[in-house]
Amino acid sequence: MNRSVAVGGVGNVVANVFSMLSAWNDARVTRRELNRLSDRELNDIGLCRGDIERIARGL
Repeated sequence: MNRSVAVGGVGNVVANVFSMLSAWNDARVTRRELNRLSDRELNDIGLCRGDIERIARGL
């Protein structure tokens, strides 16, 4: 048996998977909403299209 599963239990594995899915969905929603903005609107908030992926990833 994998030691991390034995020590942390299946609950930790499920929690980690849920956390990863939640982060992926947050990035997807952010990316979608920023892509809906016009270039003018992005410029108004100090962004350009090239910044969207970086912002969505939280970098």
